Amino acid sequence: MISEKMTKALNNQIKEELFSSYLYLSMAASFEAQNWQGFANWMKKQSFEEYGHAMKIFDYLNGVGKKVVLEQLDKPKSDWNSPLEAFEDALKHEIHITNKINELAKLAEDEKDFATANFLQWFVTEQIEEVASATAIVEKLKFIGDQKSGLLFLDNELGKRQ
Repeated sequence: MISEKMTKALNNQIKEELFSSYLYLSMAASFEAQNWQGFANWMKKQSFEEYGHAMKIFDYLNGVGKKVVLEQLDKPKSDWNSPLEAFEDALKHEIHITNKINELAKLAEDEKDFATANFLQWFVTEQIEEVASATAIVEKLKFIGDQKSGLLFLDNELGKRQ
C-alpha cells in the first residue's frame, strides 16, 4: 500500500511533469515567434511527451486507489536569446527532473514500496534518454556557434522528430 507521503510525492511529480510540458511549450512558442520551425517542433513533441509522463503517474495513483491532487503551475520563462540558451535551459531542467525521479525512487525504496519502486524504474530509464537527448543537441549547438548554415541544418533535422 502506498503511504500518504509517497502519494504526496507522486502528486508533486505530476506537477513537475506538467510544468515540464508547459516549459517546453513556452520554448516552442518562442522558437515559432523567431521562425525556427524545427526547434519549435522538437519542443512541441517534448511537451507532449512530458504531458504523457504526468498522465502515467496520474493513472498509477488512480489505479492504486489514491487521489490525484493538482496544484497551480508556475509561469514558465518565455524568452531565450538563442537556440543554445533554450536547449541549455532544457538540459538543466531535465537534470532537475532526473533528481526528482531519483528522490522518488529512494523514497519508494526507503518505504519498501516495491510496487511504486517498480513503477518508477521506467522513469529512471526514461530520464537517461531525456538527458542524453538534450545534451546531444546542446553539444551540436555549441559546435555550430553562430554559423547560420549549421543552425538551419539543425533546425531542419529537429523538425523531423516524430
